[in-house]
Amino acid sequence: MYDTVARELLSPTHRELARTAEVFLDRAGQAGRAAAELGIHRQTLYYRLSRVEQLTKLDLDEGEDRLLLHMILKASRL
Repeated sequence: MYDTVARELLSPTHRELARTAEVFLDRAGQAGRAAAELGIHRQTLYYRLSRVEQLTKLDLDEGEDRLLLHMILKASRL
């Protein structure tokens, strides 16, 4: 499943998008905290997250999709 969901997101080209998603998910979806940690404006965070959704075909408003993405991002570093 990892290959079909996140192959493109985990490519070196999209490293910053993957990091953005992981920080956002690590901060329990709190946009303000995630943006502050990343040193970016909230609108930039929202733009990046929309790109993550486009690349993965996941809906980050859905809990199961958030969990799946979070697990994939964590597992990718093992």
